[in-house]
Amino acid sequence: MKPQQQGLYSPEFEHDNCGAGFICNLEGKQTNDIIHKAIDILIRLEHRGAVGADGRTGDGAGILIEIPHQFFKKVCDFDLPEFKEYAVAMVFVPKSSNQLKICKEIFEEEIEAQELDLIGWREVPVDRSCLGSIAELSEPKVYQAFIAKPKEDSSEAFNAKLFAARKIAEHRIDDSELSEKDNFYVSSLSTNTIIYKGLLMPNDINIYYPDLNDDDVVTKLALVHQRFSTNTFPTWDLAQPFRYMCHNGEINTLRGNLSRMKAREELFESEFFGEDLKKIIPITMEGKSDSASMDMALELLLHTGRSLPEAMMMMVPEAWEKNPVMSDEKKAFYEYNACIMEPWDGPASIPFTDGNYIGALLDRNGLRPSRYTVTKDGYVIMASETGVTDIKPGNVEFHGRLEPGRMFLVDMVKGRIIEDEEVKYDIVTKRPYRKWLNNNLLPLANIPYTGNKTPIEKVEINKRQKLFGYTLEDIKTIITPMATQGKEAIGSMGADIPLAVLSDQPQLLFNYFKQLFAQVTNPPLDGIREEII
Repeated sequence: MKPQQQGLYSPEFEHDNCGAGFICNLEGKQTNDIIHKAIDILIRLEHRGAVGADGRTGDGAGILIEIPHQFFKKVCDFDLPEFKEYAVAMVFVPKSSNQLKICKEIFEEEIEAQELDLIGWREVPVDRSCLGSIAELSEPKVYQAFIAKPKEDSSEAFNAKLFAARKIAEHRIDDSELSEKDNFYVSSLSTNTIIYKGLLMPNDINIYYPDLNDDDVVTKLALVHQRFSTNTFPTWDLAQPFRYMCHNGEINTLRGNLSRMKAREELFESEFFGEDLKKIIPITMEGKSDSASMDMALELLLHTGRSLPEAMMMMVPEAWEKNPVMSDEKKAFYEYNACIMEPWDGPASIPFTDGNYIGALLDRNGLRPSRYTVTKDGYVIMASETGVTDIKPGNVEFHGRLEPGRMFLVDMVKGRIIEDEEVKYDIVTKRPYRKWLNNNLLPLANIPYTGNKTPIEKVEINKRQKLFGYTLEDIKTIITPMATQGKEAIGSMGADIPLAVLSDQPQLLFNYFKQLFAQVTNPPLDGIREEII
């Protein structure tokens, strides 16, 4: 179980830096070998994760693959429809037989409420011999639920119903009195992909989940993640990948992102969800990591009809406002969408996939490494560092790395890599964003002056400076350079005065507030990039 807030400890003051990568076949060829190559990538990223005091409990590792249809047809004791005519949920549930039963019943009720048919449950075989003692204490049971797609439903309608069923079930269980309710979690629920993950070491994934070793478990893509849990306490559900992405970095703007998500929930409307929309919110859930929260917001955007690359551009935009070489169409896209979704900002490399596309996006500062290799025999490998898989030099088509704010996308349907400019050009020219801005955006500078005058202050300046706690140092080193030369104060010494809450002296109210910074520090950037960003 993760620790609750106690004493001076609060779980919200934590941040995260991990290892992530993916491998896919450019031609969409499905093999079991991709899974083993992906696990090799994960093992070679092990140094980017952490391990518990027992030496066997990892901070979390996982792998996202395609749904192995032939394998499920072989092992399930019920008949399955054709591939993509059903969805598979990977579900963590409590070990207590009574609470397990209640959680499954609630999930089944919400599936039925969406007029969907549950085909059956499969208990996922696991080998607990590889678990560390810490991981074992919080280990859930793992089940798979198979849900049929109604013949009359489009893929979008089916996915919307699955989303509603899952979110409402999650909220019902989270609001319940069940003592093990934290052990209920739906890792994935999709017609395309499935996720195997847990509080595991990378080399134990295919030991704990024997499914992954079966020759019939084939995939054309695999997304892997090794977690370094400084963002939240390690738990089974917060291991990555998440449903559409994994994340190496930290979101420095998380508190604002979560607050704004809550605020905009009042404005939500949807023909798809109707009255269920009220039961789906809140979209982001308390106590989850920055990566988990970002995935929840991303999932919502995908249900608005946006493509995965477009949603990623909205959430992690390039530095656009002061970029003199960016096209007006792209600037208009970012400016328009800045009114809808604020940036989830911070040093981050974010691999993502929906089962058809797989790719990655780097934050606008470019502070997380992302390197890729394309091989002559048709594989694309991308990871937090190079050398994560053995490739003979003669088999290398080319190497590359993601640049700040750039996107790398592999279309396995068409068998090609789509470069950043092509991906974004198609998205930014799809709608008349500049026209919409010109017709609807009201800049503050265009609001007419009302003629109001600021009253003349009668208290002399020296007295006001004393009242507000100004010192000679403030006036000399901070205010005067700002007022006369427009310069910001630069200093290298730390603050040696006591925190306001610990001081014996009278303190102004605003001295009790401090700016929050990420725990993982970053080097200063070069001046040119800083000016653009």
